[in-house]
Amino acid sequence: MYYHFNIYMFRTPKFFIIILLLCFSGKAFSQSRQVPNKPDYDQAPYHFGFLLGVNEMLFTIKTKPDYQKQFYYNNDLQQSIPDQNCDSANLYSVEATPTIGFVIGIVGNLRLGEYFDMRFTPSLTFGERNLDYTMMSYNGKMAPEMLYVTKNIQSTFVEFPLSVRFKGKRIHNVRPYVLAGAKYSMDLASNAKKKADNNAAYVFINRKDIYALGGVGFDFYTAYFKFGTEISMSYGLFDILKHDDTIYTGAIERMSSKIFQISFTFE
Repeated sequence: MYYHFNIYMFRTPKFFIIILLLCFSGKAFSQSRQVPNKPDYDQAPYHFGFLLGVNEMLFTIKTKPDYQKQFYYNNDLQQSIPDQNCDSANLYSVEATPTIGFVIGIVGNLRLGEYFDMRFTPSLTFGERNLDYTMMSYNGKMAPEMLYVTKNIQSTFVEFPLSVRFKGKRIHNVRPYVLAGAKYSMDLASNAKKKADNNAAYVFINRKDIYALGGVGFDFYTAYFKFGTEISMSYGLFDILKHDDTIYTGAIERMSSKIFQISFTFE
């Protein structure tokens, strides 16, 4: 999948959230002449808090070579294209569309040194993704028809991220950092009801996955607590698609998960 720079990017919620964070950061840096808040906060061996955030989930799709030349026939309604009234079809394209979700979690922070922390943030993440298919269908002697089908995949993840943060030098009430780590994720969304419906074909994904993650952020020290803003990316390491013989999965060689997240921490 390719991303193009155009004016649409400036109308997305993600863009305005990033601008808001940058403005907040600039305001905090401008207050460097005031008395520092909580000067000994980072000397504590550990501390706890909670996390709120928004995310954008996406699939990264790798299709098979020459997948557009393969035809799928509707002789077996359970293994080909049961939710389309046609004799055969071939796939033109498949694309993933992201949507906005949200996340809540708990923050556990362990001090490793003056500039390093280890952070564990078990979280509950909600979101969904769409797979958009374009296909040509054939039905007897009737003229071929172009079909546009969207498969919605909803997810509720229990996630266990573990990361190491490298913190820059504190500048009055602000401290920047970068992080890197990994997380284990399990999808709690159930497919039991979908499997019982024989009148439609569904796309299933594996429940478990492991992600590599990285990000940047700022900690802001207030008079009462530490407030943090963070932007991170998580990249799934495994193929999570459950492959079958339907037109919706037959053309896909590999499908992995990718999550963009903006988090706000209160410690």
